[in-house]
Amino acid sequence: MQHSREALIQAYRQMKTIRAFEERLHDDIALGEIAGFTHLYAGQEACAVGVCEHLGPADYIISTHRGHGHCIAKGCDVVGMIKEIYGSSDGLCKGKGGSMHIADINKGMLGANGIVGAGAPIAVGAGITAKSTGNVSIAFSGDGACNQGTTFEAMNMAVVLKLPVIFVFENNHYSEHTGEAYAVGAESMTVRAAAFGMKAIKANGIDFFSVYDAMRELIDYCKAGNGPASIELDTERFYGHFEGDPQRYRGKGELDRLREERDCLKVFRTKVTEAKLLEGKDIDAIDEEVEALIERAVAESKSAPRPTAAHVLEDVYISY
Repeated sequence: MQHSREALIQAYRQMKTIRAFEERLHDDIALGEIAGFTHLYAGQEACAVGVCEHLGPADYIISTHRGHGHCIAKGCDVVGMIKEIYGSSDGLCKGKGGSMHIADINKGMLGANGIVGAGAPIAVGAGITAKSTGNVSIAFSGDGACNQGTTFEAMNMAVVLKLPVIFVFENNHYSEHTGEAYAVGAESMTVRAAAFGMKAIKANGIDFFSVYDAMRELIDYCKAGNGPASIELDTERFYGHFEGDPQRYRGKGELDRLREERDCLKVFRTKVTEAKLLEGKDIDAIDEEVEALIERAVAESKSAPRPTAAHVLEDVYISY
């Protein structure tokens, strides 16, 4: 693990921020504080952070309906995100996007997307720009999106145009409520991606270091002009497909086992403390800082202004 102390602290802070963000939303949605459909990212933090720690504002990502973790990992303002989800006009998208449509173009975050598989073509479009600027474009998808025709067409076009696009498939083993083993006809999504003619690898999505190292390899590969690549990340989600999902498709005790054995935050803590790269007190201090940030963000969001009827036609179209 060749990471500086500062880099390790940054990576853990990003993962913990995503976890605390999602857990607070889970609680507030149950209390009726937040309206609308929400899909939580908790459990998959090592994927978003392991990918985005390599990226700068000029690199692009396109997210999914489960997009909060991608936004935070790419540098979007956490307070602005919570205000957006609470429906405030001070939110990142002025309270009009909500959970599934947060975007921050200045950070290279081209938006979450409520349509499964719809992000991949957008990432290809961004990849055309990235090819001319020496950057990369990242399409985040789940195991459900790997079966969509839009994704297939985007992967083929990226190969044909030799674009620096990386297709990141976060395999949390449930396409909504259907097990991956039943829904994916190929041997694996890695094998299928390779069939399009691109470099395709797999990494351990609950281990930040596995994701980080694999992405370093792919980014270097794409920036060298070799065309697109794909990575399948074996991960888990700790909540339902959406908030309110009863998760009857889960086995008895499955979630308890995953939280105990396959929690990426626990894996990170164990690795860095055993290697004496960080101490437990360092991680505990970050936990306290992050919890205070989320608490402040929620307090500000509850009292922040809301859009009015006068704002309904604003930001609908862009003039070039």
